[in-house]
Amino acid sequence: MNKKEILDLLYTAADKEHKDYISNLITSIDKDSIIGVLTPNLREMARDMVANGDWREFIADLPHHFFEENQLHAFILSELLDFDFVAKEVDRFLPYIDNWATCDQMSPKVFAEKPEKSLPYIKKWIKSEHVYTVRFAILCLMRYFLEDKFDTKYVNMVVRVKSKEYYINMMQAWYFSTAIIKQWDAIFPYFEKVALDSWTHNRAIQKALQSRRISQPNKSKLRQLYVH
Repeated sequence: MNKKEILDLLYTAADKEHKDYISNLITSIDKDSIIGVLTPNLREMARDMVANGDWREFIADLPHHFFEENQLHAFILSELLDFDFVAKEVDRFLPYIDNWATCDQMSPKVFAEKPEKSLPYIKKWIKSEHVYTVRFAILCLMRYFLEDKFDTKYVNMVVRVKSKEYYINMMQAWYFSTAIIKQWDAIFPYFEKVALDSWTHNRAIQKALQSRRISQPNKSKLRQLYVH
């Protein structure tokens, strides 16, 4: 399926109200680059393309112009099951991602199945100068390395990221607010020593306090660690 055929399908599924919603939600992209297709429709389209083998020409053709094309690309890569191919294609696609939604909604099934195999890529991506490449690397560490494969060396990778970029700092806050829920004993010391910059540190505490999975006594401990 070529780009024109795909755009025809996207325009057919366009919804003006959704376009307005997305343009208000994702301010880093031009409204004219948004068609207005609902996410469930894009996911279904990606699954159909993968099932029918109609995706190769589309993902080979970068960069895309429309937000929905990037979303579709991310959803296709999330469905494919050849690890080596997917990892290389994610690596090729990441520099073109220009918004948090595409970054966060790309979740390759093969990474979840073989997380340790993704580590060389994650270590490369987390050192990138591209905002959403770094964000995706931290997101992968949050998704795949906070439970049975947990190790503080991965936490330290996140701590070592120093950035003034909002979408990187918010991802670090999200990572630590999730990590403290899953690995309290190992993560609490990072909050005690304020391992992150003060803004990100406070956002991580704020997000953690919203969780019902942290006890009230532990929430009290976190509240005392706000940096003023």
